[in-house]
Amino acid sequence: MRRALTAALRGPRGLNPQVGAVILSPDGDILAEGWHRGVGTAHAEVDAMSQLSSEQLRGSTAVVTLEPCNHTGRTGPCAQALIDAGVTRVIYAVDDPGVASGGGAERLVAAGVTVDAGLLQDECTALLESWLTVQRLGRPHVTVKWAQSLDGRAAAADGTSMWITGPTARADVHRRRADADAIVVGIGTVLADDPALTARGPAGQPLSQQPLPVVLGQRAIPDAAQVRRHPRTLIQRPGTDLAAVLEELRDLGIQRVFVEGGPTVSASFMRAGLVDEVLAYVAPVLIGSGPDGDRPAVTDIGVGTLAAAHRLEFTALEQLGDDLLLVARPRAATEQSVSPSLTASDDAGTPSV
Repeated sequence: MRRALTAALRGPRGLNPQVGAVILSPDGDILAEGWHRGVGTAHAEVDAMSQLSSEQLRGSTAVVTLEPCNHTGRTGPCAQALIDAGVTRVIYAVDDPGVASGGGAERLVAAGVTVDAGLLQDECTALLESWLTVQRLGRPHVTVKWAQSLDGRAAAADGTSMWITGPTARADVHRRRADADAIVVGIGTVLADDPALTARGPAGQPLSQQPLPVVLGQRAIPDAAQVRRHPRTLIQRPGTDLAAVLEELRDLGIQRVFVEGGPTVSASFMRAGLVDEVLAYVAPVLIGSGPDGDRPAVTDIGVGTLAAAHRLEFTALEQLGDDLLLVARPRAATEQSVSPSLTASDDAGTPSV
């Protein structure tokens, strides 16, 4: 399965999931491996089987990172292809949640194939996470990121916010930007910080992978703003209906959305129950509140009492230079869901890199 997972990584990220497969002989020897190479091409199992003769396939075992599909689209159902090839056992990691594509395991079992599910499930789920979110929720996977002082501030009393965190943490942010399909900020952040919203390397050079820049808010983006020189086409939307924004991005093929500011935009996604992951970069500095009040990393998320707090669970803790990265996820998305028609436009500045 680890070899199948490595093979899956060779395939392109896109509307279809990255899937890998390995075919084993009845004695457990590796005969072939395959991966999905993009829309319209053979799925991983068929790609691997295409390298073998019918004699080699009879009685073999297929090890796949995702449950073999059960529908006909641009290609036929992989479950039936495995049955027709005479494969007698299938081991897969993650169930396919698709209404049309799911059910491959049942089809295999009905044909007499031995099926085992769940091997290296967590690792394979991590690879497929954004695709799984689209299949299950009909929207892209949303990560909200902010940088803060140890006492939870995003900026000093005079509004300065760059740089709260150090270079190692900022490099990590750029790596994650490159992994995202789109980056979202509020117009307030654009006006206050003039971020480029590009993914850059240590020397400031643009990386090959760049997220689509999305600005929420109705105020005009200045002609001289750095984001207007982004290598990808800038999108600006009012931000009054976050669910509609995510739906539009999904239809553009966006599966991973990186929400980077500011505090009001982050809070709006939280209030709407549209957050799958939180990245909090915490710097060992104290800012306190100024005469005009706090400048928190996140503003009102609709919590009036502790019993209504958004409950998260930590999934990772990493030291990045002098800073800490805390990664957390909602414990139960259903407990966080409210109306997604929330304003996310008039945002104050937040740390942007």
